[in-house]
Amino acid sequence: MRLPASMRVFERGWLSANNILFSGRSGTTLVDSGYVTHADQTLALVRHALDGRPLDRVVNTHLHSDHCGGNAALKDAFACRIAIPVAEADKVRAWDEEALSYRATGQQCTRFSVDETIAPGDALIMGDLQWQALAAPGHDPHALLFWCEEEGILIAGDALWQNGFGVIFPELAGEPGFDEVRATLDLIVSLRPGLVIPGHGAPFADVDAALQRAYGRLAYLAADPVRNAENAVKVLLKFLLLERRSMPLAEVEALFGTVPLLVLARGRFLPRPAAELARWAVQALEKAGAARLQGDQLLDS
Repeated sequence: MRLPASMRVFERGWLSANNILFSGRSGTTLVDSGYVTHADQTLALVRHALDGRPLDRVVNTHLHSDHCGGNAALKDAFACRIAIPVAEADKVRAWDEEALSYRATGQQCTRFSVDETIAPGDALIMGDLQWQALAAPGHDPHALLFWCEEEGILIAGDALWQNGFGVIFPELAGEPGFDEVRATLDLIVSLRPGLVIPGHGAPFADVDAALQRAYGRLAYLAADPVRNAENAVKVLLKFLLLERRSMPLAEVEALFGTVPLLVLARGRFLPRPAAELARWAVQALEKAGAARLQGDQLLDS
């Protein structure tokens, strides 16, 4: 299934979420803006694709740092409007880094302003096509999907990837997440999309197979919340390693005693000393081929 001519997907990897650029008579919109340390890359990609046209609006599926870290740079460069999920607006206006999860994860995000809000059920015109915003809680309580019924295309953010979905962070804090992920997957089933554009990875048309894998993954994690906590620990460490490229092992150990979500995971699900859990996480990343040790340095792989 091919994308409409008015859409272009920039597949970015894992430190930065994918970006989707829309152009048309209705103006230009970018969905999600990547991580802050990749802001120059995001600007270069957008400028090249726009070829002298302005960027009118940035829309975020949710406000995790890898999806909105380029907002401020794009606003500075293009004076574009920023549209975010309505439930996050007060946090952004106050720039509450605790409520926005940046402090909790040890990640960065440059402060940006909000011009518009998007609520579940709202209709947006992007690329001269109508898209409906739909609630997608689970990975993030306030995340949104964008659904174009006319084209059968779903912009899924981190609600569905070709092989899984984003970490179920609410469960780490004792808040519901597993049932919310299941409800979001059920919603995607009901839409019957022909093409999914995930927050990470290439767009895919084998949606039924991806959903089967996602349901299986959810069942595995929900059967023992410790598994979800262990997955979160590995993902958080890998993200910080992607950002920094290398870290002394002493710094890795310190993270497990200072980064709030890692401390929370230890306190609720993984009651081990910081040094022991750090060693376990390093070994898990090594085993997966996601990191390697060189002396007393942990290197990204």
